Amino acid sequence: MKKKVAVLGSTGSIGTQTLDVIARDPDAYEIVSLAAGTRSEMLVEQAHRFRPKLVSIGSRALADRIRHELPAGTKLAWGEEGLIEAAAGAGADYVVCALMGSLGLKSTLAAIDAGASIGLANKETLITAGHIVTRRAAERGVPLLPIDSEHSAIFQCLNGEDRRTIKRLIVTASGGSFRDRTRDELRQVTVADALKHPNWSMGAKITIDSATMANKGLEVMEAHWLFGLPYDRIDVMLHPESIVHSMVEFVDTSVMAQLGNPDMRVPIQYALTYPERRASPAAPLDLLKAGTLHFKEMDFARYPCLKMAYEAGRAGGTAPTVFSAANEVAVARFLGGEIPFLAIEDIIASALSAHETIGDPDLGAIALADAEARAAAAAWRE
Repeated sequence: MKKKVAVLGSTGSIGTQTLDVIARDPDAYEIVSLAAGTRSEMLVEQAHRFRPKLVSIGSRALADRIRHELPAGTKLAWGEEGLIEAAAGAGADYVVCALMGSLGLKSTLAAIDAGASIGLANKETLITAGHIVTRRAAERGVPLLPIDSEHSAIFQCLNGEDRRTIKRLIVTASGGSFRDRTRDELRQVTVADALKHPNWSMGAKITIDSATMANKGLEVMEAHWLFGLPYDRIDVMLHPESIVHSMVEFVDTSVMAQLGNPDMRVPIQYALTYPERRASPAAPLDLLKAGTLHFKEMDFARYPCLKMAYEAGRAGGTAPTVFSAANEVAVARFLGGEIPFLAIEDIIASALSAHETIGDPDLGAIALADAEARAAAAAWRE
């Protein structure tokens, strides 16, 4: 029987690579819904290729633009309600949440309530509401299967292991586009410079997050919720080759690692096929060709965004929401040419210092903290 899949964020980097994996194994999957933000032409192309029951686009104006371009029989929805319908109303038994930012929270919760397995590539869903999402998934008996390469690596290392024997998680980081530059050299970097990631092919936002190390901070927060470990047992280590995707150290001093070439289709496919493994389109790893692998201790002074992420995670409550929301706005401002690169961390620090953290927030408190942080980040001036 084919797995019925919904892809939320189908026109983004993870979404398109998910569809590539699915297209290579058409007998295993049926796409029942696709959801996108603004890339309407690509969504139409995907609709004609995969013939879903439903597609959703970000706004009514965009929906009106593509209404007559969709295949016959494909229902059209839009906005937040459309996202929720794509997640929970098209009969999917597996939902890939690859939306950017906090947009994916309500649709992910709707998919969990509908009983669908969740392939999670949207960090912010757990960062802003990890206490709600993990509790709801446990109550519904719904698995949260990580798609990020680092979390997939940890997940694979923990297969068959007693979680009580974990000593610590070691999340690896490439160091991003500017890993070989000093703090002083970062003052003059451009958007084009920042988007040249040395190892991975990713979307613009996550590529900038990799350069600031905010992305690694978000991954640490996500790991906290996915694997139930406190922050003092989640470490980050620089590994410029991006061959070791992450590691787990156990109480007997054994360390297990998952290795592979940098190709997101591998963790995407594993999340889709778990607990099975299938042949992958990725190039096999040749360690002899790769040669020496390097590891370096994390420098929190060099990467203050990572330090702030740890502090926000430990504070808990609404603090991670503020970190994530302020970062999202700051990155957008940098990509738009409004602010210099180093101002991203200044904006995050300003939003966090102005926020009074609420512990154990409900969805309303999370939404309010998110909105206030975005407003503060948008209004920030040097």
